[in-house]
Amino acid sequence: MLEGLIQKNNSKILLIVLDGIGGLPVKGGKTELEIANTPNLDALAKESALGLHLPVDYGITPGSGPGHLGIFGYDPVEYQIGRGILEALGLGLTVRETDIAIRGNYATVEYQNGSVIVKDRRAGRIPTEENRRITQKLKESIKVIDGVEVLLEAGMEHRLAVVLRFPEPLPEDSALINDTDPQKEGKPPLEPKGKNEHSQKVADVVKKFLERASEVLKDEPKANYILLRGFSQKPKMKSFEERFGLKACAIAVYPMYRGLASLVGMDVLDVQGQSLEDQIKVLKDNWNNYDFFFLHIKKTDSYGEDGNWEGKVKVIEEFDSKLPQILALNPEVLVITGDHSTPSLLKGHSWHPVPVLLKSPYVLGMTSNRFTERECLKGELGIFPAKKLINLMLAHSLRLSKFGA
Repeated sequence: MLEGLIQKNNSKILLIVLDGIGGLPVKGGKTELEIANTPNLDALAKESALGLHLPVDYGITPGSGPGHLGIFGYDPVEYQIGRGILEALGLGLTVRETDIAIRGNYATVEYQNGSVIVKDRRAGRIPTEENRRITQKLKESIKVIDGVEVLLEAGMEHRLAVVLRFPEPLPEDSALINDTDPQKEGKPPLEPKGKNEHSQKVADVVKKFLERASEVLKDEPKANYILLRGFSQKPKMKSFEERFGLKACAIAVYPMYRGLASLVGMDVLDVQGQSLEDQIKVLKDNWNNYDFFFLHIKKTDSYGEDGNWEGKVKVIEEFDSKLPQILALNPEVLVITGDHSTPSLLKGHSWHPVPVLLKSPYVLGMTSNRFTERECLKGELGIFPAKKLINLMLAHSLRLSKFGA
């Protein structure tokens, strides 16, 4: 229904994602948002529409992938992203319709009477620098297998991402391959087997890759084998512009969020530096080039996962100090929210609804005094599914025509 109502105009929509922004009381009965000194956010909240969104459903704790897909307007249950895709995106690899993405673990194995036995599934959690050295050796040794390009990227400690890039787009069921990780030491790795004709062709390439990789790694003291998990393909989905009529860009520092934006067809803009100031500069420089801007801020989530509520408060306060620069751009619609809640109290993602602020000329406003969890409960937006946030952004930018006669 939504696609049939979309109409074009020159309005600008800015979506700011303070990753993991939602919290729970950590000091004096107050959350991080309530503790933070945020005069600019407070003033903005008074004239805006507030509410809370549910990333997936009541009681469901989302990962970063589902959390972002929801606020991008894609049903995270319908469009599930495989672990291999997330690993590849998180390490900065692109994923195409021709690709199979896989999560890998370096492992330690022994060869006993012609058999391979896993002694350590994580290769003693080798240092990340050692991982990079080994992965580079593999990159130089294994570039193509039977016409399939092999892309590798080192992760943290024992982890790596593997992308097999085939010459042509693959049928949707081509990643139905079992993990090769036996899940326990003292057992042999599992042979990769496809569940149908399409996936078996991929499994044959995977088997050859593992054989060649084990030959390259055989003299390594610890990381002398690779176990593979999470075989996955890029999900079939219309691009953001096809669905919502918006020429969109992403301004994010961390690879996973750049990858998620790329996955839905947003242009991913380069940021020279790591600071919020660097990101705002890119936003200003590109303001005339796009309809929709996705600006991602990571550290609210990072400190939440560390249980460091003071650090999370400082990031919120830093964002508040930069907010006037953003408001000076005068977007027709401004949304500030998160992809999920990450309470410092829980040191991880949680199922709690996520605060939402929406500023446009067409809100009631004056329902809430601050941008906090409790004040968002008072707001005119109520509690709603994250996937409906795009409807509100389009409506407030006057990009939706009337439904029916």
